[in-house]
Parts: sequence; structure tokens; C-alpha cells
Amino acid sequence: MKTILVTGAAGFIGFHLVEAILKKGYRVVGLDNMSDYYDLNIKFDRLSESGILKKRVRYNVKVQSTSHSNYIFLKLDITDLPKLEHLFVKKKIDIVINLAAQAGVRYSLKNPHAYVQSNLVGFVNILECCRLHNVGHLIYASSSSVYGNNKKVPFSEEDCVDFPISLYAATKKADELMAHAYSHLYNLPTTGLRFFTVYGPWGRPDMAPTLFATAIKNQLPINVFNKGKLERDFTYIDDIVEGIIKTINFPPKDNFMHPRYQLFNIGNSQKVKLIDFINTLEEAMGKTTAKLQLPMQAGDVKCTWADTEKLMQLTGYNPKIEIREGLAKFVKWFMKYYKN
Repeated sequence: MKTILVTGAAGFIGFHLVEAILKKGYRVVGLDNMSDYYDLNIKFDRLSESGILKKRVRYNVKVQSTSHSNYIFLKLDITDLPKLEHLFVKKKIDIVINLAAQAGVRYSLKNPHAYVQSNLVGFVNILECCRLHNVGHLIYASSSSVYGNNKKVPFSEEDCVDFPISLYAATKKADELMAHAYSHLYNLPTTGLRFFTVYGPWGRPDMAPTLFATAIKNQLPINVFNKGKLERDFTYIDDIVEGIIKTINFPPKDNFMHPRYQLFNIGNSQKVKLIDFINTLEEAMGKTTAKLQLPMQAGDVKCTWADTEKLMQLTGYNPKIEIREGLAKFVKWFMKYYKN
């Protein structure tokens, strides 16, 4: 039975991924620094769903899941290199899935140093631990934000990504470059996944679906940027998790240009206008609310749209959840979780 280390395990994607790979029979070590970037209650509630009790969570203390014998969780920051190295020494880690990062484009305008520490320093620490302890495959989260305001759509992995328009995007592009260097220098197999606008149950409270749903529920106006003309490749969480899991068994092979290195878009391969997303969400909730028209925000891009052919060809990845079905599932969870 292989052991997979999942960083960012209390996060939105990390929580769903851990649940899915536990069912596949892997041993899982979950790691998260429990940052208070957003409400910690939802992080602890996610952990509780996986049998990790809040009262037992302490820094650098292993917590055994009460519902999964093959899952332990550790509150630890990937910037803490000595303790991270100790974990790799104590546990034989076969695969690392690095989802730990400081998220959010707009927050990077206010607190750039948080992104440097987590997304750059932390990621180098992960690379070093993988190198020194012979990890068989490192899968890491990149982002569609690296494409910036790319005029060519859908976005392809072969497109130029040299012009990020936010620090968050710049750190994600830097992660891809650092991974390539480690693959080249140390023969470390690395797979980067450029996520496209993930949504679904247990999503972050600062993300658009929860912000919009909260406004609709409370009959408050929704902030609609760029008159709702922004377009996003909204991708349901189950499709994202399926794609991540599929890459586990497809580590990169040697080739002349990129030894042991590969990079994929992972999205729904459809673009949806922001205003249509809002209207569909209102329909699922059975009510409408006012819209406050606002200009483009600094760091935002006008459109994201993934060409996922490369991932499909290698792994058989095939996103199945359309926006109406996905939002219905999200609303069902939202109304239960935020019932008060």
C-alpha cells in the first residue's frame, strides 16, 4: 500500500482529494498549517468529516482519524523545513500531492509576503524533501491564472505564460519553473496541474459561489464585476479530484526537452459568463437579488477556458458535471451547512 502525502489537506480541494484517495486504499498523511486566511471553522469541519477531531489538532502532532485507519493528519507549515524534513524521515512517502498555497488573487495585492513564503519558500521545501527522500512522484497545484489575459482561447499548455497580471499568478508560474529545474537536475518526476475555477460543496467562504449564495440567501446585492461579462471555466470539485487521481499512475517519462516533467490543464473545457453563473445559482436557490455593477478588479482576468486534450489523451480524464448540476449540488450543501 503506497503512502501519499497531501498538503493543504484541510482546504477545499485537499479535503475532497483525501476522502477520494482514502477510498482507493492508499495510506494518507494529511498536512495543513490551518491558516486563518479564512474562517477556521470550515477547515475544522472538513477535518471532522474525515474523522480528525478538532480537540486533538496541535502543531506537529500526528492525529489518527477516527473513521479511517489509513489516515493521519498533521498541523504543520511547509515553510517549517526542519519539521517537514523530520516527517519525510519518519514516514516513507511514495507520492506527494502539494495543494498547500496561499490562495486568492485579490489578497495578493494586500499581503504579497504571504505568497512568497507559502508558494515559493514552501514549495522549494517540498521539492527538497522529495529530492532527498526519493519520492516517486510529485503532483502540485498550479493555476489557470498563469495565462493572464491570454487572447487565444481555449488556453493550451503550449501557450506563452510569461506575462502574469497578479503576484499569485507569478508565484504559480515560478513553481512550474522550479519543478522543471528539479526534474532536470535530480530526475524528480513532477506533474503540474493548472486548475480552472473549482467550485462545489465545502468551498472556501471567500470564493464567488459562497459569496453569491450568501447574498442571494440574505437578499443582499451581489457585486458583479465587469458587468458580468467575465468568463470562467467553472469546474466541479469531483471532476478536479478525478483528474488529480488519474495523474497518480502516470508519472512523467524521460524525454529530450523535459526530463521527468509534465504540465496539464485541468478544467471543464467550457466557458460560462459570470452573469449566467449567477442566474443559474439564483434558479437553484429559488430566489433572486439585486446586482451591483462594478468595474474590473486589479489582477482579474477577463476569460479562462481550458484545453484539456493533453490530460484526456494521457489519462482518460473526462469532466462530467455541467454547471446546472454542479450548482444544484453546491446549493444543497450550502443550505444545509449555512442553515442559520
